[in-house]
Amino acid sequence: MSNVLFSVFPNERFVDLGLYQYGWEQCTPLHSYGPYVRNHYLFHYVISGTGTLTSTDFNGESHTYRLKSGEGFMIFPKQVTSYSADEKHPWEYTWLEFDGLRVKEALELAGLSVSSPIYHTNSRDLSQELKDEMLYISNHSDFPPLNLIGHLYLFLDYLTRSSSNQKRMQTGKLQDFYVREALSFIEQNFQNDISVEDIAAFCNLNRSYFGKIFKDSVGKNPQEFLIHYRMTKAAELLKMTELSVGDISNAVGYPSQLHFSRAFKNVYGISPRLWRMENKIIS
Repeated sequence: MSNVLFSVFPNERFVDLGLYQYGWEQCTPLHSYGPYVRNHYLFHYVISGTGTLTSTDFNGESHTYRLKSGEGFMIFPKQVTSYSADEKHPWEYTWLEFDGLRVKEALELAGLSVSSPIYHTNSRDLSQELKDEMLYISNHSDFPPLNLIGHLYLFLDYLTRSSSNQKRMQTGKLQDFYVREALSFIEQNFQNDISVEDIAAFCNLNRSYFGKIFKDSVGKNPQEFLIHYRMTKAAELLKMTELSVGDISNAVGYPSQLHFSRAFKNVYGISPRLWRMENKIIS
């Protein structure tokens, strides 16, 4: 059997950058995984040995990559992939599954995409730091969530800076300015009865154009993001306070408790009351 460490991150719902599961494995010969589809981003770093990744792009075309130590591969949400260890020199790897608002831009900077999923490094030192951060997370599952998220940020920084495919950040892009303004407006006004039209108007943009640049940057359309942001705040209040569901509904911009409960269930899969019962912090 393979030697393996595997952990699932607590359901803390970090918005900018969140962790889902992570681990390390020394695989046995021909050990394989998949075909499988992920809901989030999954990165493997090969510590030693070799193996093969087979991934299907969004046009349905299959691609096969051979990887060795010091390389890595990124799996994207909704992508069908499978991977297997070499028969004579099975790989040892560490992995992180993550997601969040900061991920799309970081991967673009690293030059990683569905059509270019293989990580090569232009700096052995930074690649070593990348591996160390991944192993730190894998070996410290009992540490506080904020500590692990901090190291996840460091991992993402080393990934973007060490990738041989890295792209220069284009500073001062007007659409980036508009998206930052929109996110700031949402943070300050999510508790009010605001709409996508209100956000677009604040940025002095046509709603259609605003929706396009927002989704290109964030990965969700403005309405989806606003709902998820409000539900994340609602989950924090359910977990940390004694406020009633009705009060929390009003606090996150839903005058109608019925509409709030429906929105919460669409995001979390269960009602606010049941979620509170399962996640409430007992002092």
